[in-house]
Amino acid sequence: KLLIFLGGKAVFLGGTFAFPMWYGMHFGHYPWWAVLVCYGVASITLGMVLSVVFQLAHAVEHAEFPMPEGNPETIASAWAVHQVESTVDFGRGNPVLAWLLGGLNYQIEHHLMARVCHIHYPAISELVKKTCEDFGVTYREHTTFWSGVGSHYRWLREMGQAPRA
Repeated sequence: KLLIFLGGKAVFLGGTFAFPMWYGMHFGHYPWWAVLVCYGVASITLGMVLSVVFQLAHAVEHAEFPMPEGNPETIASAWAVHQVESTVDFGRGNPVLAWLLGGLNYQIEHHLMARVCHIHYPAISELVKKTCEDFGVTYREHTTFWSGVGSHYRWLREMGQAPRA
């Protein structure tokens, strides 16, 4: 296992840094530090996008945060119900947003059917929403990206308040 781990690290470092730096210096006519700058910009951009997506899907007003109980500790609701109750979709009607985020604005569907290609999430979301209605489970969504952002900031404000008696 250690050899697999170290081999994976070598492949990553070689493919991400060593080869592009070598190629740039010998054939590409760009300096070695350009590789580091590009890697840094890509990492920061990806980190910011993913953090915003996950905040809007999980750290908002209407997402539930059930605590496990009992011994052993378990969540009282079924797995699928828990996924729906602890997650919120945003901007479901925005195909550009869905394309840019690879369907991650359909977080409920992503949690329920992670192995299904994201291009099917818009159609699946209607089925999931209807099924939730049929079984009395609240399907939560913010109609736009910005309504999700607003909900996130209201949730942050609420979390910053002193606990109520």
